[in-house]
This record gives sequence, structure tokens and C-alpha cells, in this order.
Amino acid sequence: MNDLLNFILSQDAFRKNRLPSLYSDFAIHRKTNPDGYAVNVAAWEQALTKAAKHGYISSSHGQLSTPSKGATRKSDHLILRADKSLLRDLEIPEWGQPVALGAVLKPQWRLIDPGVLNPWNVMSWGLKQLKGVVVGTDESSPGLQGQEWILVENLKEAAGGIVKQVMGQSPSNADLIYSKESFVNEFGTILNHDSELSEADFDVLLLYLSRDSGAIAYDGKTIKFRPSNDAPREITQQDSTVASIKALMATMTKQVEGLENKISELNSTAKAALHNKNRISALSAVRSKKLAERNLQQRLDTLAQLEEVYSKIEQATGQVEYVQVMEASTGVLRGLNTQIGGAERVEDVVDELRDEMSKVDEIGNIMNEAGPQVDEAEIDEELEELENRERQAVEEEEAEKTRQKLAELDDLEQKAQEAARIAASEQNVDSELEERLSRMSVEESPSTAAQ
Repeated sequence: MNDLLNFILSQDAFRKNRLPSLYSDFAIHRKTNPDGYAVNVAAWEQALTKAAKHGYISSSHGQLSTPSKGATRKSDHLILRADKSLLRDLEIPEWGQPVALGAVLKPQWRLIDPGVLNPWNVMSWGLKQLKGVVVGTDESSPGLQGQEWILVENLKEAAGGIVKQVMGQSPSNADLIYSKESFVNEFGTILNHDSELSEADFDVLLLYLSRDSGAIAYDGKTIKFRPSNDAPREITQQDSTVASIKALMATMTKQVEGLENKISELNSTAKAALHNKNRISALSAVRSKKLAERNLQQRLDTLAQLEEVYSKIEQATGQVEYVQVMEASTGVLRGLNTQIGGAERVEDVVDELRDEMSKVDEIGNIMNEAGPQVDEAEIDEELEELENRERQAVEEEEAEKTRQKLAELDDLEQKAQEAARIAASEQNVDSELEERLSRMSVEESPSTAAQ
């Protein structure tokens, strides 16, 4: 049992009791049992989409590629080739091949025109292909005709993940530029860390990012991410040069790593040869090590020069942006100053404003003189009367508060006297009781003595 079938059968929707229905020709029940039909279609659609995302779909140009040591395998993640080989991969001994798989692919997914995957024919992929093509018109399941279908959900997820990863790092303009090779190396495992996107996947992905989502500008060799909708859609010669420098730096970095590993291995070989008393092998290893060290130094010098050039390009790019902003700001200020009319016009406006404010004050004074005359002495008397009333009210309020406090003090004094009287009375009662008890004790003593 292959990896694809194992993955499919591990899904919850493909439990053993569901397999007879999923592998049957359920397309004939599209009208008689629409709910069951929809459930089966959704199960197959989700299972195949997830299988492609995890790298279990055979490449549209062959079988799953075998990864080299330390590398991940390549497979189609965004494309599903619907043909007899897919049916064979999904075949199980008990139920055979899925009969209605053509009905699953027909209405939901998008058909690829292989010719448009050429980067130079990006604009030739028409709207018809984006909406999909319906194969057959009868109610039975159509056969698979060797067509390639886009897995839209995986495509959008990969595109969104790449854009988020690039734009989330606050990149400079130079960081937004990639050669196609560096783009493939950088984002090959965007959907799954254990498998890389195939070449056909990248063709579809770049087509979608450049034409449908507008996230990049792309000319077949160079990719430039567009930080806004106003960013240009064309790749300039400067962009291509920056992409070439970045690609060369990546290549030189890999060569440096390879030479460092080779030097380390040769050093170990020389030590082992000396340990085994094999002078000839040791000399050969040391000689090869020296050559590798010389090559390494040359690569490091070249890489340092490239990094310096790239740094200068980044700096110049930032300066260009700064100058452009300054130019735009200058234009804005020039336009605003033109609308204002210069300093002389501002002075004239201020003088006119002062004149008009003086006129307003003058008119107000005239209107005040024309109003009814008020006796100032009468106003003073009325104000004094109001103040006296206010003062009297305050004094009465304070006197009332004083009376209340005195009444409270009298009440407390009376309560204290009453408490003292009660205490004295209780003390008298206790004294009288003690005196009586003493008398009784004295009277009882002679009687007892007489007896």
C-alpha cells in the first residue's frame, strides 16, 4: 500500500464503514440523494487536498522524486493530475478504484492549460481556465482524461504564507527582489517541511502571485514583491541586477560552506594518515587542504566584495526613497505656499483682520453709548443690600448650629448626672445591705454562746 493511500485511509471521513459509499459510483445519486453525494464529494476533495499538502501526490511529470542525502523530496502540492495512475494509487483490493472520482474534480477545481505554465505566456491563461471546465453532461461519473487541476486551497495558503513571511520582516527594497532560483530555494517548503514544491507548483504559484493576487512583479527570471498596489508591475534592469547579485552571493556562500567542510575532512584524513604512519597519504591530504584553503580565501574575498556592493545598493535604494519623499514634500509645500500667496499676502491679511476687529470694537462702544443709562449708585446700594442679606443668613445659620451644639452638651450633662445619681443610689443600697448583714451576725453570736 503506497503512502498516498495510507494517508487517505487514515482520515476520519474514510473509516472502514464509509469506504463502500466513497468508492462507489455515487454520482448517479446527485439528484436522488444530494446530501450523501455532497458528503462524499467533500470527503474526497478534503482528503486529496490534504494529501497534496503533505507531499503524497505523485508529480505531474513522473513519480515522487527521491531526495538526496540531507534534502527533502519534491512532489506536487498545488497540482493534481487526474489520470489512471491516480486511480491505481487509490485502488484497494476490497473495493477497487474510486469510480466517481471524476465527479469530485469536475465542478470544484480549476483546470490548468499546460501552455500557460511557461513564464513568458503568463497573460495567456484566460478567465475560462480560472473558472474551471465541466467534463461531460450525463449523470454518470465522467472518466479521468489526464488533466491537471489546481488545488485552490493549497495555492492560496502557499501564496499567503509567502507574502506574510516576506512582508512581515520589514524588508528593504533590495530584500523584496529574488531570482527564480533563490525564490525556489527560499520557499520550497512553505506548505510542508518534509517535502518541497515541484517545478510545476512554482510555475502555478508565480503565475497566481503575479497576475491574480498582484503581490509580485515577475518576468520569468526575476521576482519583486510589491509592498502596495501603487508599486510598479514591471521588472527593471536594476531589479534584475540586484537579483543576480543576491543569487551569486547565495552560490558563493554554499561554495564557502563546501570548502570549509572539505578542509575539515582533509585535515582529519591527514591526521589519520599520520596516525597510521602513512606519510604519502598525509602529504597528499595536506596538499589538497592547502589548495582548498587557497580557494576558500578567494571565495571569501569575492563574497566580501559582493556583500559590500549589496550593502551599497541597499543604502542607495534608501537614499533614492528619501530623495523622492523630500521632492514630493517640497512639491506639497510649494503648492501650499502658492495657495497662501507668500509672506506679503499673509501680512496684508493680518492687517485687514486687525482693522476689522477694531471696527467691531468701535461699533460695540457706540452701541453701548446708545443704550439705556444706569445709575451706578443705585447699583452699588442694591449690591450692598444683597451682601448684607447674605451675611445675615450666614450668621443665622451659624447661630443655629451653635444652639444645636449647646443643646447636645446639655443633654450629655443631664445624662451624666443621671448616671452618677444611679451609681450613688446603687452604692447606698450596697452599704445598707452590708450593714444589715453585719447586725445579723452580731445578734446571732450571743445566742450561740448562750446555748
